[in-house]
Amino acid sequence: MIARTLAAALVALVFVAPGLASEEKPTLAELEGELYCPTCQQLLALSNAPIASRIRAFVSARIAAGDTKSEIKDKLVAEFGEGVLAAPPARGFNLLAWVLPIAAALLSLVVLGVLARRWTQRRAPPTSSDFSQSARPPLDPDLERRIDEELARFEL
Repeated sequence: MIARTLAAALVALVFVAPGLASEEKPTLAELEGELYCPTCQQLLALSNAPIASRIRAFVSARIAAGDTKSEIKDKLVAEFGEGVLAAPPARGFNLLAWVLPIAAALLSLVVLGVLARRWTQRRAPPTSSDFSQSARPPLDPDLERRIDEELARFEL
C-alpha cells in the first residue's frame, strides 16, 4: 500500500515539475498560445494587429527581465482586462468553465456504465430448455404433412 502511494507521488512529481519550470521560465511561443489579441480576438500567435506586436514586445521584455508567467499575465490583465487571457482564471464564477466540462464528462461515463450494465443483464443466455420440443407449440397437422412431403422430395 505504501509502495503504491509512493509511486503515485513520484508520478505526480514527474508531471508537476515541467509545469513549475514553465511557470518560472516562460517562453514567448508558450505565452502566445495562452493570450488573445484584445482587438481581433484571436490567439496572439495568429494575430497581425499592431497591438499584438506591442504585446509580444512587452512579453519578450518581461521574460528577459525574469518575470514569471503569472506575473506577465497579471500585468496584461491589469492593462487590457481578463479578455486578454485565452482561458478564464480558475476562480469565482469562471471556475464553472473549468468544472462543468469535467463534471459533464464524468456524469456521461457514469450514465454509459449504468446503461451498459442494464443492457448486458437484460439478455440472459439461452438455456437448453429453450430449444427442447416441449417448449415449442405443436404444429398444425396439415402443415406438418406438407413439410414432410416437401422433405421427402429432396431425399434420394
